[in-house]
Amino acid sequence: MTETTAARNPRSRRRLLRATVLSSSVAASLVLVPLPFATAAPSADAVVSEVYGGGGNSGATLKNDFIELANKGGAAFGLDGWSVQYISGTPGASSTWSVTPLSGAIAPGGRFLIAEAAGTGGTVALPTPDASGTLALSGTSGTVALVQGTAPLTCKTAADCAADTRIRDLVGFGTAVVHEGSASAAGASNTASVARGAGLPDTDDNAADLKAGVPTPVNSKGETADAGDGSGATGPTEPGTVRIHDVQGNTRISPKAGSTIPGIPGIVTGVRTTGSKGFWIQDATPDADPATSEAIFVYTGSAAPTVKVGDSVLVTAKVTEYYPSFTGGSQSVTELSAPKTTVLSSGNPLPAAVRLDGRSIPAAYAPEAAGATIENLPLQPAAYALDLYESLEGMRVEVADARVVQATDKYGELWVDASCEDPATRRGGVVYLGYDRPNTGRLMVQSLIPAAEGAFPVANVGDRLTGTTAGPLDYNQFGGYTVAATTMGALKDNGLKREVTARPLPSEATIATYNVENLDPSDPDEKFAQLAQGIVTNLRSPDVVALEEIQDDNGAVNDGTVTAGATVAKFVAAIKAAGGPAYEWRSIDPVDGKDGGEPGGNIRQGFLFNPARISFTDIPGGDATTAVDVTGTGKATALTASPGRIDPGNEAWTTSRKPLVGQFSFKGKPVFVIANHFNSKGGDQGIDSRFQAPTRSSEVQRTKQAAVEHAFVAKLLAADPGARVVSLGDFNDYQFSPALQTLTEGGVLRDLVNELPASERYSYVYQGNSQVLDHILVSPGLKRQHVDYDVVHVNSEFAAQASDHDPQIVRIKP
Repeated sequence: MTETTAARNPRSRRRLLRATVLSSSVAASLVLVPLPFATAAPSADAVVSEVYGGGGNSGATLKNDFIELANKGGAAFGLDGWSVQYISGTPGASSTWSVTPLSGAIAPGGRFLIAEAAGTGGTVALPTPDASGTLALSGTSGTVALVQGTAPLTCKTAADCAADTRIRDLVGFGTAVVHEGSASAAGASNTASVARGAGLPDTDDNAADLKAGVPTPVNSKGETADAGDGSGATGPTEPGTVRIHDVQGNTRISPKAGSTIPGIPGIVTGVRTTGSKGFWIQDATPDADPATSEAIFVYTGSAAPTVKVGDSVLVTAKVTEYYPSFTGGSQSVTELSAPKTTVLSSGNPLPAAVRLDGRSIPAAYAPEAAGATIENLPLQPAAYALDLYESLEGMRVEVADARVVQATDKYGELWVDASCEDPATRRGGVVYLGYDRPNTGRLMVQSLIPAAEGAFPVANVGDRLTGTTAGPLDYNQFGGYTVAATTMGALKDNGLKREVTARPLPSEATIATYNVENLDPSDPDEKFAQLAQGIVTNLRSPDVVALEEIQDDNGAVNDGTVTAGATVAKFVAAIKAAGGPAYEWRSIDPVDGKDGGEPGGNIRQGFLFNPARISFTDIPGGDATTAVDVTGTGKATALTASPGRIDPGNEAWTTSRKPLVGQFSFKGKPVFVIANHFNSKGGDQGIDSRFQAPTRSSEVQRTKQAAVEHAFVAKLLAADPGARVVSLGDFNDYQFSPALQTLTEGGVLRDLVNELPASERYSYVYQGNSQVLDHILVSPGLKRQHVDYDVVHVNSEFAAQASDHDPQIVRIKP
C-alpha cells in the first residue's frame, strides 16, 4: 500500500483528525509609549477569543468553565511551552496566578479550547477540549492571560501586566482590576461568556473588544457543545442583516470568522446524519458576485439534525473555519457552528444546481503563490478550477453523464471527471502527466441518499453515471472537493476487463514487479488466491517476480518477529494451487522496526523465481546491515553478496526499505535485478493544497535514495558496460519526478514507462488521477529491440482489488 492512501476509517473520521504543530509563529512583543490607560501590544495572531467562568454554577447549562483561543494569523501558532493563567478580579497581597500549561498548535483561522474546572451543575459537556486544566474561574469577575512560558505571572495591576512581555493577550472581565484598555469586558455571568466579535478585534481595550453572550465553545476540530437539533425552541424568529454570501466572502477565509451571526436565512439542500453531522443551507436570493458562495454547512456536532431538505430556516450560529487536514495543507471549510435553528416552512423548491462541465471548469488549476498560502487571495472562479470550487463551497452543483475515473471503494465513494478536456486513458480514466497538469475536472462523489432508497453504485473506471448527479459541494481531507449527492445518476457498465499480458517466447526471460499490499498470513485466503491468480493468469507466471510489502510472519503484531517464511510459503502454495510453478524465494529479513511501513509489519522486498526457467546465483554475505558491492570486470562482473542490500547504512534509507539486489542467470547469461520500495509520500501537501505550489517534502528522501542506487548501478556498469540490469518496484514517485530523473541521469537506466503511449502511463489511481508509482528500468545493455514492457491493469481501476497497485512485467532477450 502506498502510504499516502493508508487504511482509514469511513467519512465519520472527518473531524477526528486533529491539527498538529507545523511551526511556531511567535512575533516579538512591542513596547508602546504609555497611554492614559495601560495596554500591551495588539496580537496579529493568537488571542483569547472567549472566556466563561460560570460552568456548573446555578442556572448554567455547560458543566465546565472554559477558555477559548483563536489564531488570526496565516500560519500555525505553536503552543508548546505556553500557558493560560488566571487571577481573581481583585487580587490581594497573597493572590497568585494559577496556570494551565499548553501544547499543540492553533491552526490559521482556527480555535483551541481549554476546559477548566467543573461545577456541580450543568447538563451539557464541552466539546472534546484541546487542553484541560483545573482553573476555577469566577463567573462574574477575573482575568485570563495567554502567556509565553509556564512560570506564574507576578503582576497584579493593569500597568504591570501591560509591561510584562511574556503576556501575548489578556482579558479582564466583570470588574477585574487587571484588564487591557479602559475597562474590563462587562456582562459575564453564570449563563454568559465574554467573547470577541467579528474579525476577532484586538485593540487592547477589553471593554470594546469583547461582549457578553451565550457561551459558544469551539475546539480545533470545529466541534461545539450545542446539540444543534433544529428544534427551534431557542432559534431566531427574524432574519438578520447578514447573508450567507457575506459570511463566505470573496476569499477562502470568512470575514466573519469568530462572529456569532443572528438569523441567517437559507433553504436546506442536504442533510448528513452520520459522520460529520449537519446540513447545508443555500440562499435563494444570491448576490451578483460570482466569487461569493451562496451556501454553507451548518455543523451540529454529535446530534443528528432534524431539519429536512426543502425546509426554509433561520440559523443563528458562530462562524468557524474547519481544516479537514491542516498538516496536509488542506483547504478550510467555512461553517456555522453551535447553531440555533428555526424552521419557517417546509417543501420549498431548491435553488438550481450549477452545472460543472468542460465549459464551466477553467483549464488552469490554481493561482501560483510561490509555495505560500492562497487563502487570502481574492477568488477568480473564471480563471482557476480551485477558485471555482471554493466559490461554490456548499452550493448545489451537478455533473451530467459523468465518467467514472476512480472505482468505488469500501468507504462508499468514487471519482468522476466533469471535464472532457482532461487527458483520458484508453480504458476510461484520466492520466496524470505532470505537476503542471493536475486534471481540473476530478470530483469525488459521496451519497446523502439513505441506503433504503438506493445502494451506492459499485463502479469501475470507464463506467458512467448517466443522467444527473447533484448535491452540495463539500470538501474533505481524503479527497478534496466532493459532490455530496442527493441525486445519483444511473450506473452504466462499460464492461472493463482485467488485462492479460502477451505470452512470452521461450527465449525471453520475464521479470515482474507486484506490490501485494501488506501481505501476511492472517490475510484471508481469498486475497492470496486473487494475487496468485494475477501472477499465474494475468502475468503468465513470470520467471522472476519482485514483490513489495511482504510482511513478517505475524503481520502487524509488534513483537520483534522479522521472518517472513510463513507469509511466503502461503503465497507460493496459493500460486501452485492456481496452476503456477513451484517458485523459490530469496530475501533478507530487515532489522525490526527499521524499514517503515505498518508498525510491527516489517515489510520487505523479495524475489520469487522459477528454477525451471532461471537460476539464482547465491553468494553468501548479505544481511540487513551489510552493503553489497561489485567485484570483477567484464563477463566476470559479480555481486559480493546475492541477495544483498544496497548501502543499507546510508541515511537515505532511514525508516525506509533498502533495495534488494540479486544475481540471476538466464541461458548462461547474468542478469542483475534490483527490487525497490522507496519511501512513501506521507507528509506531502495535496494537489488541492491551500499552498500553491504544494510542498512535496517526501521527494527529498526519495531523490537521495535514487542517487544512492544510481551510484551503485553506475559502478556495476563501470565494471561491465554491457551488464544487464533490471531495476523495478514501487518507487512511490512519478516518471517526471526528481527521484526518477536522478535515477535515469546520464542514461545509466532508462524508465520503460516513458516508452508507452501517454494514455497508458499508469499503475495506480489516486484522487481520480491514473498515475505512475511503479516502474521497471533497464540498463543500456538491454537494447530496445530486446525489451518488451507492459503494465497489466488488474487492480487499480476496479472496485474489487487484490492490491491497490497494478503489476508490471518486462520480457527481455539477454
